[in-house]
Amino acid sequence: MDNSIILITGGLLLGVIIGYVIAKAMEKNNASKLIKDAKKSAASILKEANIEGESIKKDKILQAKEKFIELKSEHEKVILARDKKMAEAEKRTRDKESQVSSEIAKTKKLNESIDSKIKDYDHRLEIIDKKQIELDRLHKSQVEQLEVISSLSAEDAKAQLVESLKGQAKNDAMAYVQSAVEEAKLTAQQEAKKIIINTIQRIGTEEAVDNCVSVFNIESDDVKGRIIGREGRNIRAIEAATGVEIIVDDTPEAIILSCFDSVRREIARLSLHKLVTDGRIHPARIEEIVQKTKKQIDQEIIEVGKRTVIDLGIHNLHPELIKMVGRMKYRSSYGQNLLQHSREVAKLCGVMAAELGLNPKLAKRAGLLHDIGKVPDAEADMETPHAILGMQWAEKFGEKDEVCNAIGAHHDEIEMKSLISPIIQVCDAISGARPGARRQVLDSYIQRLKDLEDIAFGFQGVKKAYAIQAGRELRVIVESEKVDDQKAADLSFNISQKVQTDMTYPGQVKVTVIRETRAVNIAK
Repeated sequence: MDNSIILITGGLLLGVIIGYVIAKAMEKNNASKLIKDAKKSAASILKEANIEGESIKKDKILQAKEKFIELKSEHEKVILARDKKMAEAEKRTRDKESQVSSEIAKTKKLNESIDSKIKDYDHRLEIIDKKQIELDRLHKSQVEQLEVISSLSAEDAKAQLVESLKGQAKNDAMAYVQSAVEEAKLTAQQEAKKIIINTIQRIGTEEAVDNCVSVFNIESDDVKGRIIGREGRNIRAIEAATGVEIIVDDTPEAIILSCFDSVRREIARLSLHKLVTDGRIHPARIEEIVQKTKKQIDQEIIEVGKRTVIDLGIHNLHPELIKMVGRMKYRSSYGQNLLQHSREVAKLCGVMAAELGLNPKLAKRAGLLHDIGKVPDAEADMETPHAILGMQWAEKFGEKDEVCNAIGAHHDEIEMKSLISPIIQVCDAISGARPGARRQVLDSYIQRLKDLEDIAFGFQGVKKAYAIQAGRELRVIVESEKVDDQKAADLSFNISQKVQTDMTYPGQVKVTVIRETRAVNIAK
């Protein structure tokens, strides 16, 4: 049993050893085959790589040759272009050299010609000097002969000739000056008329005369009763709050508001409209509505001022002056709306200044502001003439000196210091004196003019008296034998004082006394 196990074990070991040897032999055989195959594939790869490298090498050599040929051709082109430019430059240089040579030859010939002419001129100057000396000698001998013949020296004769020529020239100059002055006067008058007519034609505005009353329309008489209130308390409250007289009469569906102040009248009208629309009409409500309406009117005044200055193209105006311009909408002068009048004057001034070659913007500015003194803030300001008051306000709010002087001088209260001042005065007169611009009762107007003339005739020595410029000027002509220059000045002062104390008139009245002396003889 033990022997069989040993045999089996020995057989197994022998089989394992034999199998291992056989496996190694087979593995070695397979490895040798693999190595042979690898060597064959490597050889084929190397052969293919050599073939491909040769082809790439040939391609690169061909590309290098082509690039070389291309660069060589470009280089040859550059060389050819440079050679061409050099040839052209050499040609231009040769042309310049030939031109310079020809110019040098011409200059040489010209210099030779000039030298010959200089010699010729020197010779002629010598001849002229000799002739001048001979001429001076002959002139001196002729002067000596003339002195002997006329028994006068040359200086005396020259003085007499100068005096005669001087008198003749003086007479000719005086005649020319007189003619020029007459022509200038005629031309100046024609040009002035032309400028004024053109200006008026280019500014055409409608005129609307303002009244001192406004009519408030109502729907029925029941509303009229509610406005009156119990025992008239509503009307009294409205009158106390607005300062406007309310007239309630038998006129159907209408109530009349009477007040010289257009602002207060407008406040009363708008307040009544709001009260009637709201339906609640009692004293407390009236005061509330009136206060709100006043604020609304103040805001509207500012808006009107802004729109006006924008429409006229006026810039950098002080806010207070803008407010004054807006307040002019609710003021009138002789029935003419003050804002409309000022706008018209501003446009007239701008056109006239442009025609005269002056600053139209500055003239337009002065024309708009010339009547701001007619809208005083306080009662004390009403004692100052509106032109002076307007000038003071313009100075206070930083306006230029030309504008301030034009405002203050447009009614001759102060002296005019710039060319814009008379333009403002003329345009103010044009706007106010147009037919229909202002309203005044004819009878009272004629009576006022007659009273002015009668005051002048009440003084001794007065020969004639005329009220002109719509009653703004009284022109008095006196007898020269009875009134001398000093008395004429005193007479002007006395008449102005008499007019000031005895008459009531708007604005100012200028009194001009004229004394003229004439010597008249008749040749028969």
